[in-house]
Amino acid sequence: MGSNDFVTLFFLVAAVLIFFQLRSVLGRRTGHEKPPLDPLAQRDQSKDPADDSKVVTLPRREEGNGEDRFAAIDAFAKPGTPLNDQLRELTRHDSAFNPKEFLNGAKMAYEMVVMAYADGDRKTLKTLLSRDVLEGFESAIADRESRGEVIKSTFVGIEKAEITQASVRDSEEQVTVRIASQLITATYDKAGALIDGDGEAVSEVNDVWTFARDIRSRDPNWKLIATEAEQ
Repeated sequence: MGSNDFVTLFFLVAAVLIFFQLRSVLGRRTGHEKPPLDPLAQRDQSKDPADDSKVVTLPRREEGNGEDRFAAIDAFAKPGTPLNDQLRELTRHDSAFNPKEFLNGAKMAYEMVVMAYADGDRKTLKTLLSRDVLEGFESAIADRESRGEVIKSTFVGIEKAEITQASVRDSEEQVTVRIASQLITATYDKAGALIDGDGEAVSEVNDVWTFARDIRSRDPNWKLIATEAEQ
């Protein structure tokens, strides 16, 4: 065998070895990879990887010492205000809580819930709502479907979202958010006739939603536990 043939054979063997090493390190896609996480989920490395019901993840804030752990709170709500005091108390129980990140997740969850309700998407609603709220949404969807009615909605956007209250009750942390949004929504009967709303006009919607999470649970997800429409 000539020197050129030997060099060619050497690189061929090296390429094969590198391929198998990369395959063992990177693995192969099997179709069972973990999907994204819940909009209101805080990152928790101790979470059971088998839980695949999430949609979007939120980054976990680094825990600090002393007043450093409240820096995100003071940047979000003016020190000395009732909201600042409430958020500080919540953070004493849940050091990973970051109000700005939570609010971003709440806005994402709001849009998902509104659109899932309009589409009759029970699967998405189940991941974001508490049992009591889910039962109410499912009942309304079933009632609508029984009449053959269809809701067509377009989510225009959120004009304003703010945390109005935060508390810890027993082992449950609760955060209330006021959201002002814009929607185009219309309800049609089974014959296709418009019976409610407007298929073209943008309407202003004001809601107050409360989210909750069990601090003792390894599940990082928040659930919508109460809704209220503001006039």
